[in-house]
Amino acid sequence: MKATIERATLLKGLSHVQSVVERRNTIPILSNVLLEATAEGQLRLMATDLDLQINESVAAAVDQPGATTISAHTLFDIARKLPEGSQVSLAAADGRVTIVAGRARFSLGTLPRDDFPVIAEGELPVQFELPVDTLKQIIDKTRFAISTEETRYYLNGIFLHVAEGVLKAAATDGHRLARVTVDQPEGAADMPDVIVPRKCIAELRKLLDEVDGSVGVSLSGTKIRFDLGSAILTSKLIDGTFPDYSRVIPTANDKILKLDPKSFMQGVDRVSTIATEKTRAVKMALDRDKITLSVTSPENGTAAEEVPGDYAAMPFEIGFNSRYLLDILGQIDTDLVEVHLADAAAPTLIRENDKSPALYVLMPMRV
Repeated sequence: MKATIERATLLKGLSHVQSVVERRNTIPILSNVLLEATAEGQLRLMATDLDLQINESVAAAVDQPGATTISAHTLFDIARKLPEGSQVSLAAADGRVTIVAGRARFSLGTLPRDDFPVIAEGELPVQFELPVDTLKQIIDKTRFAISTEETRYYLNGIFLHVAEGVLKAAATDGHRLARVTVDQPEGAADMPDVIVPRKCIAELRKLLDEVDGSVGVSLSGTKIRFDLGSAILTSKLIDGTFPDYSRVIPTANDKILKLDPKSFMQGVDRVSTIATEKTRAVKMALDRDKITLSVTSPENGTAAEEVPGDYAAMPFEIGFNSRYLLDILGQIDTDLVEVHLADAAAPTLIRENDKSPALYVLMPMRV
């Protein structure tokens, strides 16, 4: 294999693929990136962790087609440190890759291309397209609620499913729930319910910032593929059953509080300064058009702040985990948010209004 490529092009391609590669690997080949120079003037880069695979094609001047594998993080670090604007020559022979750029020269060990594992895709029968902005919205408004608890592995991703003629995306960790509803794309009617893993979501979101237009989505019951033009991301899906989350979305919460999410968020942030890692609880005392936020910490003392709000129901008190509350408020883009409450022990519904595509459910805490 012999190819020459511009440093910026190589670096951009490597920055996409190397983040899939785990830093510590017991299987040496999984630390490597597959480089394949084609006769069509392309350098194909590929990396995998056996659950997630990314393929990226970049333009290169190919003198001799061929393929090899090389340490992903080492190559990325070399490309990062090479002089800007330089041409990088890659030549593979006799189990080594020689990298030359300007006066710099590196010779690195390789592993055989045939040892490199590829996720067998098989048929992905369901295919549709989603606008980039829609996909960003789905990810940004739900991923903060993905569970990190490995024992409840079926909550370690975003649940995508079609119901009532719309595409729904949901994530929950048992304490809070985020759900976004978007128009059902053409071709998605027969899609199976799928759980897209957290790592795939993180890698996809990074790639979306460099894509315009729409993204091709292909899936089966076990795999999903995102076609982003020069990059293709393929992932195994989480093999599990997502709980029936619709049962925890309250429909009869009759105490409605309307407030400005920005000032409310700042108030919660200020009083929670003294909350300890263990408690994180902030108490909301609701009275007519007045909300008093307070935190009591045995180690640090107390804090309280009054924030304005539109509330006309019976006065009562309720407690929330301040971090969870801030995460949800951070997703609200409008000047008004509705908080639908029932009592101090019931789930609380938070949304911009009844037309908004996103809704959030937060479980209260004892305070």
